[in-house]
Amino acid sequence: MKTHLLLLLLVLPLSHTLQTPQCDKPSHGSDLQVFHIYSPCSPFRPAKPLSWEESVLQMQAKDQARLQYLSSLVAGKSVVPIASGRQIIQSPTYIVKAKIGTPAQTLLMAMDTSNDAAWIPCSGCVGCSSSTVFDSVKSTSFKSVGCGAAQCKQVPNPTCSGSACQFNMTYGSSSLAANLSRDTLTLATDPIPGYTFGCISKATGTSVPPQGLLGLGRGPLSLMSQTQSLYKSTFSYCLPNFRAPNFSGSLRLGPTAQPVRIKTTPLLKNPRRSSLYYVNLMAIRVGRRVVDIPPAALAFDPVTGAGTIFDSGTVFTRLVAPVYNAVRDAYRKRIGNATVTSLGGFDTCYSAPIVSPTITFMFPGMNVTMPPDNLLIHSTAGGLSCLAMAAAPDNVNSVLNVIANMQQQNHRILFDVPNSRLGVARERCT
Repeated sequence: MKTHLLLLLLVLPLSHTLQTPQCDKPSHGSDLQVFHIYSPCSPFRPAKPLSWEESVLQMQAKDQARLQYLSSLVAGKSVVPIASGRQIIQSPTYIVKAKIGTPAQTLLMAMDTSNDAAWIPCSGCVGCSSSTVFDSVKSTSFKSVGCGAAQCKQVPNPTCSGSACQFNMTYGSSSLAANLSRDTLTLATDPIPGYTFGCISKATGTSVPPQGLLGLGRGPLSLMSQTQSLYKSTFSYCLPNFRAPNFSGSLRLGPTAQPVRIKTTPLLKNPRRSSLYYVNLMAIRVGRRVVDIPPAALAFDPVTGAGTIFDSGTVFTRLVAPVYNAVRDAYRKRIGNATVTSLGGFDTCYSAPIVSPTITFMFPGMNVTMPPDNLLIHSTAGGLSCLAMAAAPDNVNSVLNVIANMQQQNHRILFDVPNSRLGVARERCT
């Protein structure tokens, strides 16, 4: 099955924002710092600070596009239209620092657990922003991938120019062409020679972004697949809270130094969408009471793609309508008679102070209880609090329940593919 190379990776030259001690801590082993895009350490934060309401609505709008993208993966579409992916492409949530080439060029990349390959705007690209390209000409270790290579069969619409493998993709009114390439990728202190990625040579239209992807999925061109001998298809991350932008989390690659005492649940395999990290969500508890949810709404089905995934690129947890409605109603009942208001797509907001119950996701072998910090978004100005979950967008025929990054913040999330398990443990991400 061909890998879907949707561009979710920000690749930009490192700016002065990462030159302070806080933003440029020394790497330790295979441990990378993780920053939220709104962090002072991020060059992608808005030039003009957004209000709380503006930032929440902006993140929610990007989630709409993210859900469309994930739904298109499940539906098995070979080409994802730019209308579905555009906002996600342009706005990753968490970024890490990497180096590519010899001598190394330092870049910022978005980490994404639901995608596989990398592709990067390269020197000489027609239609790419000149300030964001990787200068492949200056790298002595840069090579093109030949048409006979196995990787050439794993990209969409491969073609040959001489002996070099190329591919083309179309997104709505825009298109791009890329050369399949190899070069040394360095993460923390680990050099990875011969890393395969797409090197963009031409972009047309207004919607092709000047970005690329560090894919942490399970497909053949993902970081985990390309570094099996080094990282053993194992990694974990701890995501910092976006309301505490000075904090940085970590991306820990390989089995070394992973938590030993961590509760885990089996990973499920979906041959149709092997990149996604499916788990078996059996039930949801609000406070101490298990919510009455139709079993079919939680069931894993590899044919339709239905089920539950952990995803690093979605901000707010999205549940299919029968699941969300049941959880929301149980949550409102526990809150009591307080007046319910809305904000954008959040339909359970309160202007008066509330005491929030916990919400627990229940998996085989593992219960994950969300404290209020992982459940509520708070306005510091207006006193509004909203339940940070929603149903799938009306325009998305989604069968996926997505455990998103706000609900993962300040937890260590372990992806252990060889042992087919996913683990979650509370951890302060600083």
